[in-house]
Amino acid sequence: MDAATILVVDDEQPIVDLVASYLAAEGFAVQRAYDGPSALTLARACRPDLVILDVMLPGLDGIEVCRRLHQETAVYVLMLTARTDEVDKLIGLSVGADDYLTKPFSPRELVARVKAILRRTRAPAGKTNERPSLIFDSLSIDPERREVKRGELQIELTPREFDLLYALASYPGRVFTREELLQRVWGADFAGIDRVVDVHVGTLRRKLEDDGDASYVQTVRGVGYKFVGGSR
Repeated sequence: MDAATILVVDDEQPIVDLVASYLAAEGFAVQRAYDGPSALTLARACRPDLVILDVMLPGLDGIEVCRRLHQETAVYVLMLTARTDEVDKLIGLSVGADDYLTKPFSPRELVARVKAILRRTRAPAGKTNERPSLIFDSLSIDPERREVKRGELQIELTPREFDLLYALASYPGRVFTREELLQRVWGADFAGIDRVVDVHVGTLRRKLEDDGDASYVQTVRGVGYKFVGGSR
């Protein structure tokens, strides 16, 4: 298998150099960018497997870069932030970031997060057919193509949103706690906050429902979430 390509984006060259050296030592192919516009141009050219993206960038900030990336591709994004307040972290996650780290961070922890994202989301060769397609009224979920459609309309989801939807829809009516969803979708080694589940559910609902009705994914107060197919 070819080495995964990681695009590292930060306006501080020492940070980029440090992160790139640790990733290269683990066998990853590394690309570098130092501002938002360059990050988008390079991402379109090299099609990375994952982008490590600082929030504060010249030209375009990391939030906008992340949003534009996910309009064009399903690339995985790990965001870096110097801000410690939880709201800023969740803003990044709401536009499709798969994980975050707060500066200053351990390069070894960053590499571990990168490996966890890639390991969790890559299906072994020849195993995609083990997960069946799911159909609920007009909603169809195809895990082999990683496509979701409502009737003939294709719904664009980020990789994490797709995994969350498939995890819930695989067991209609079952209530999952946030902790269970973190284990199933983000992986056992995810070290972030459980509010990421709430943020992803919110964006998932907005994309699934064209009339403002959040009927597919319902909140069970004090417990978590469940998928209810065909409840329109």
